[in-house]
Amino acid sequence: MLILDVTVVAIALPHLGADLGLEREALTWVVSGYTLAFGGLLLLGGRAADLFGARRLVLLGLVLFAGASLLAGLAESGGMLLAGRVIQGLSAAMLSPAALSLVVTLFEGEERNKALGIWSSLGGSGAALGVLLGGLLTAGPGWPWVFFVNVPVGLALVVALRAYLPPQRRATSGRLDAVGAILVTAATGTLTYALIRAGDKGWITMATAGLVVAALLLYWAFAAWQRRTATPLMDIRLLTRRPVATGTLLILVATALMIMVFFLGTFYLQDHRGHGPLATGLFFLPVALATMIGANAAGRVIGRTGSRTLGVAGLLVAAAGMTAPALWENTAATVAGIAVAAAGTGVLFVVASATALGQIEPHEAGLASGILSTFHEFGASLGAAVVSSMAAAGIAGGDAAAFAPGFAAGAVVAAVAALLTFFLTPKKPSP
Repeated sequence: MLILDVTVVAIALPHLGADLGLEREALTWVVSGYTLAFGGLLLLGGRAADLFGARRLVLLGLVLFAGASLLAGLAESGGMLLAGRVIQGLSAAMLSPAALSLVVTLFEGEERNKALGIWSSLGGSGAALGVLLGGLLTAGPGWPWVFFVNVPVGLALVVALRAYLPPQRRATSGRLDAVGAILVTAATGTLTYALIRAGDKGWITMATAGLVVAALLLYWAFAAWQRRTATPLMDIRLLTRRPVATGTLLILVATALMIMVFFLGTFYLQDHRGHGPLATGLFFLPVALATMIGANAAGRVIGRTGSRTLGVAGLLVAAAGMTAPALWENTAATVAGIAVAAAGTGVLFVVASATALGQIEPHEAGLASGILSTFHEFGASLGAAVVSSMAAAGIAGGDAAAFAPGFAAGAVVAAVAALLTFFLTPKKPSP
């Protein structure tokens, strides 16, 4: 539901922009406001899951997410819509690490790898199904329903999870690190804003450079604070572990590629090929199926093949898929290519999660999940910024020549990441 909410809005952007009178910059913030709050508060959500219990945080996050979705659907102005999106992001920051923490703590060994495969397939297919659902709802009852649909789903999940999830005691004691939360949120928010702004204003500008430097200084201040405070938000030493560091890098690349696939595909099919929202959504059905197949297959075989082999294979498949629409400008090549790329990305999500989370202790599950999810959102921001920058002319005027470099960039990123994965990723997944 959380990943679905990123892509379900994308296909409705032209329609809600016309109804609410939003310009291109405001429409960008409809997407980035959610991502900014989501990514900026994920570490706090991971720490809160450890302190207060993942089950409790999941239930609270679902209630807030449903309420925020109702607010966004009822919006009659850009400000009201943005408020709903930001609260959705806050709720997602609570839900994502807490839910993944439950997966890690409730399963062990091979069952954990299979559970991570299911988790990854739900996330990846949710992104693709979000475009399909967005097309159906936008072409049918209208764009507000891309938000309203979350309300009954969220409340139904609250009822079901209260009944079936076992009660949990707090995994650890202590307090939330308020100073650390402010620093890391400010750092992540500043860097995410820099990436999004660069897509509209340009990468090589003094303002972009200044924002990146400011973000790096805030991250340095956060790391320094974590070393001196008695109740740190995160254990910096986690990122010095090779599996955790490698897994977070892989999740960043996987999410960047996923966003490239969905956003480039959506705008290309609608703005250049002239397909309506419903037809565009239907074209993404093969993408959803490919993502699910890739993730589920990876979850079943990673114990035998190892993370390195599977990660390299997934990235090479993604690179091949992104190459097709870069070379051939037609609907068939685009749909087939992004479906192949989605299969490779689904594999990579499993490899990243299994690599990063396989050897952590139970009391670190919420925190490690928060770190992984933070890099997930950072990757989404990076992918969206690259797409916005390289395909801006295509998105604005339907120029086909502006889309090919975007797909080509995705292929190059995947190929380079495959090389890095070969040297950095451990051969075997964690038990």
